Amino acid sequence: MTCAACYGENAFVFRARGHAVHRCGSCGHGQITDPPDDPLSIYDAGYFEGGHDDGYAAYGASEPVLRAEFRRSLDHLRRFVDSGSLLEIGCAYGMFLEEARTYFDVLGIEASEAAAQRARARGLEVITGEMTADLGEFDAVVMLDVIEHLKDPQQVLLLVADSTHKGSALMITTGDFDSILARTMRTKWRLMTPPQHLHFFTRRSLEKMLTRTGFEIASVRRPWKRVPVQLAAYQLARAFSPLEKVVERIPPRVGVPMNLFDVVRIVAKRR
Repeated sequence: MTCAACYGENAFVFRARGHAVHRCGSCGHGQITDPPDDPLSIYDAGYFEGGHDDGYAAYGASEPVLRAEFRRSLDHLRRFVDSGSLLEIGCAYGMFLEEARTYFDVLGIEASEAAAQRARARGLEVITGEMTADLGEFDAVVMLDVIEHLKDPQQVLLLVADSTHKGSALMITTGDFDSILARTMRTKWRLMTPPQHLHFFTRRSLEKMLTRTGFEIASVRRPWKRVPVQLAAYQLARAFSPLEKVVERIPPRVGVPMNLFDVVRIVAKRR
């Protein structure tokens, strides 16, 4: 398999959750070789509310914690584009969009119809499905923990490039396959969850793909995040099963600052 990020040569590294994971010898990008025919079918209502062990524990009930973190992400984005039109790809329940519409005219895309309905209930305009070429032109595009889910991330980035103009900002967060935690935990890494995650980016691989699709890197950070304690325990329980009994006892509205340095946040500007 050719690397999706730099077209280098991939080699098998291990099997995770029944899927073969290959890694590029040049940029370190990882990807599974057998993606499902319909990856969008994974994202039903249960994915967000504890129905999948590789999803969220209680996304809706965690709103106060998530909204606070989304405000921090929005503040960072506004250092590069402070107003205008904004598109969020993979907007889930619309919590980030609700924060952003104070400054932007917002539009969301969400693969899950159940999640999209929750976002529309907030009065937001949300399209169910995938990125297309006919959505208009945007000053900012956001993909928060989304690009790793995409079957063809380069094609989506090309569509984003066609839907933006010189100076538009694209903010992406995703796991870092080259992080110490990912290399140490391997198949037990909290973000090693195929077939939900189809790609495993490194900073190098994401920068290469962004550069090739018409963007230049403006900022790279490994930010601290305030995360729901219940979600953190939910993810850890996949590696340490005794934690399963603890998860349900943790209130979803409790958040804690956390940084495992295995997530990268990149802001890129359209060339």
